[in-house]
Amino acid sequence: MACEKLRECHGLVLSKETVRQLVIDAGLWTPRRQRPPQIHQPRNRRACLGELIQIDGSDHHWFEDRAAACTLLVFVDDATSRLMQLYFAPTETTFAYFEAARAYLKRYGKPVALYSDKASIFRPTRDSTEFGRSATQFGRALYELNIDTFCANSSQAKGRVERANLTLQDRLVKELRLRRISTMEAANAFAPHFAADLNARFAKEPRSAFDAHRPVRSDENLEEVFTWRVQRKVTQSLTLQHEKRIYLLADSPDIRKLIHRYIDVWEYPDGRLEIRADGRVLPYERYDRLSTLDSGAVVENKRLARALEVAKAIQEQRDDRRRSVASRTHRGEPANANHAERRPGTKTQRAFTAQDIRAVVEEVCSGKKPKPTFAPRKPSPALTAH
Repeated sequence: MACEKLRECHGLVLSKETVRQLVIDAGLWTPRRQRPPQIHQPRNRRACLGELIQIDGSDHHWFEDRAAACTLLVFVDDATSRLMQLYFAPTETTFAYFEAARAYLKRYGKPVALYSDKASIFRPTRDSTEFGRSATQFGRALYELNIDTFCANSSQAKGRVERANLTLQDRLVKELRLRRISTMEAANAFAPHFAADLNARFAKEPRSAFDAHRPVRSDENLEEVFTWRVQRKVTQSLTLQHEKRIYLLADSPDIRKLIHRYIDVWEYPDGRLEIRADGRVLPYERYDRLSTLDSGAVVENKRLARALEVAKAIQEQRDDRRRSVASRTHRGEPANANHAERRPGTKTQRAFTAQDIRAVVEEVCSGKKPKPTFAPRKPSPALTAH
């Protein structure tokens, strides 16, 4: 770039190597080979088990060509290098860490602290303010359990879990191949046996026999703690919007007091959703926007057959897919189960006009088979291939 700017701005035509040598001689730039190596001094292990747990996710072809690549979440104890938890998930997400941490706490109890990288799951991406840095969903859950979290400045700082990933990518892949395991469910069932065998071979003895894990208290509900929580405002019509959907709250005097207030929306790893206010779960139902259909329309008995024929004809021409909503679960499900490619000859509900419905009604009443009121789309190559 310096050569280009010298030629464009000053009319000096110099070779790239000449400019490079001039910059080096002037002390403006140092070649990579001449730069001093970065020094990462070793750090002593912690004294006892459960004092510091290093966590990381390793994306790899764990099942080789037998299945798609996935992520293995690894929990390693800093004092002993023991594999404390192995959990296979489609991707490294907050909900995946929710499931792995929940299984860890049920088995061992609460460690003093977790040590991770600076991924957005553990460290908020927004800049710090004078009031401090906000917490992530995973950080909020650990804070409620009185577990500290620290982020490493480099991969070398959490070298035990990084080296464990390399060992697992070698040994675990071969073990899965020998046992013909090709699903995450089967791999998660086998992981504790593999970890026990590897720990018996390579784990170190801690300097102190004290176990720093603390038991989970009876009032700490892990299922509720490990949820994705956001706040939404209740409108005048007792509705709230979340993830491009509208939810209707049941009308009652107590719920009417929540109008214009922010209440909590909890999402569970299994996909369940709860709306909460003041510590109680509120009844609700999901509202689908239908611009032209009156679900409460009164139809006389003698016209019911024709009304059903009109409804069926409209349904065949309606594109009933929902808008895609990003999935945060760890199960690798698509963004929305109803989200697929639009069928040829359909259009969205909002695209229907009164003329379209009138044309369908006239076709049904005349005894003819209803025809689409618009030019059908050409099928995509993906559909014709099937």
